[in-house]
Amino acid sequence: MKTFIQNRKKQKIAVIVEENENPRGLVFVMHGLSGCKDQSHIKAFASAFSEKGFAVIRFDTTNTLGESDGDLIDATLTNYYEDLEDVIRWSESQSWHQEPFVLVGHSLGAISSILFAEKYPEKVKAIAPISTVVSGELTEDTPDFKAIADEWEKKGIREWESSSQPGVVKRLKWSHVEDRRKYDSLLQVQKLTMPVLMIVGDLDNVTPLEHQQLFFDKLPGKKEIHVIKGAEHTFKEKEHLEEIREIFKKWIEGNL
Repeated sequence: MKTFIQNRKKQKIAVIVEENENPRGLVFVMHGLSGCKDQSHIKAFASAFSEKGFAVIRFDTTNTLGESDGDLIDATLTNYYEDLEDVIRWSESQSWHQEPFVLVGHSLGAISSILFAEKYPEKVKAIAPISTVVSGELTEDTPDFKAIADEWEKKGIREWESSSQPGVVKRLKWSHVEDRRKYDSLLQVQKLTMPVLMIVGDLDNVTPLEHQQLFFDKLPGKKEIHVIKGAEHTFKEKEHLEEIREIFKKWIEGNL
């Protein structure tokens, strides 16, 4: 079922609800910067939970390339995180809502999931931050970011072509970087006592393995990390998606 709800700014958010009869649990699956609910990796995460009997919620944040309001140029971690809070708040009035629930996110959606779990640990049964942004500061410490930072800051806007949608030009304000600097998932990592699943590609140069390892090492509870050989930041290859689905299904069986 697809529905449209309003966030705190009265903007439209597109939400997909996949119910299961007598659901085993509830999971929210969140895309990353400029992503959408219908990307193949987001669907792969979701399908593993659906197969295991969960009710699954996918949604497009505002300020992305999906069906929700706003424009990517205005995207911030703050607005992505607030949309996650607003979707969860809306779900609390729905018949299928369950707590505690599971949070799954990719990249900017992953750190949003972490920040929510750190703020409301009693609501979260487990989290799976995939290819997660760990902090704004660490993101700026990658060679890829350093290569574009000066020109981006000088112009105030970055423009680049979408790798998944050739011909689509993405534009993003420098204020996105300034906003992201306010966030560091390591500051309250001790609150994440629930099971945590991490996955990253060994060719990820946006949120590289060394960043993931920093976060993983500080996690206090039951945790596991998997490295997908030959995968970049966004998982697109069929064999990588199937490997991830199997990792998720085994994790679900062992932890949820």
